[in-house]
Amino acid sequence: MGAVMASLPPLTAIPADLVSASDYERYALERLDSNALAYLQSGAGDELTCAANLSAWQELAIVPRMLRDLRGGHTRCQLLGDELQHPLLLAPVAYQQLFHPEGETASALAAGVMGGGAVLSCFASTRLEQVAEAAPGPLWFQLYWQGNGERTLELVRRAEQAGYRALVLTVDAPVSGLRNREQRAGFQLPAGIAAVNIASPVAVPELALGASAVFDGLLAVAPRWDDVAWLCRQ
Repeated sequence: MGAVMASLPPLTAIPADLVSASDYERYALERLDSNALAYLQSGAGDELTCAANLSAWQELAIVPRMLRDLRGGHTRCQLLGDELQHPLLLAPVAYQQLFHPEGETASALAAGVMGGGAVLSCFASTRLEQVAEAAPGPLWFQLYWQGNGERTLELVRRAEQAGYRALVLTVDAPVSGLRNREQRAGFQLPAGIAAVNIASPVAVPELALGASAVFDGLLAVAPRWDDVAWLCRQ
């Protein structure tokens, strides 16, 4: 960790008007181009689930406990053998070099410095080994099923050898929601930004006449319960 910290550039002063998460969002809106923003902000369809997620979060209340003896209080927690300073981890977000040249490396570094962990997206724009070398805190790896066990296990072993502590298996990826905001913006990945940890896209079976592109194509390579059981055994 000391070597990592020594290699960092000098810290710059945080602007006085950056005091909450919503302030960082405002800064992003002012600085990112429309292509990057379309990817960062979009949800499927009319984005009703995005709105529902935020609403559900806002309904969580902190219950005050007045007049208690709180000496020695803390927010630390034990999770999968690691002690975190708070029960929060950075969620996996793909293609983070869309938003900053250092991409996922900077995010993982920031999470570790703050005493937390991070989950690296399977579609990260930085090699998983490079992120692991820079991160001072625990890392988990978000895994998409790669169409078959051999391809999937190859990616798992890379994450394991790099020191990732857990897998976060995402099972709804074979059919992605239509992101209308991205469609309207004509979103495209800029040159030089790609999912660098994935060797090639998952091959979809050739369809017979009258077969469904979704049910007989995309979902034919989707994980099932027996695949999850197999992965656990590995």
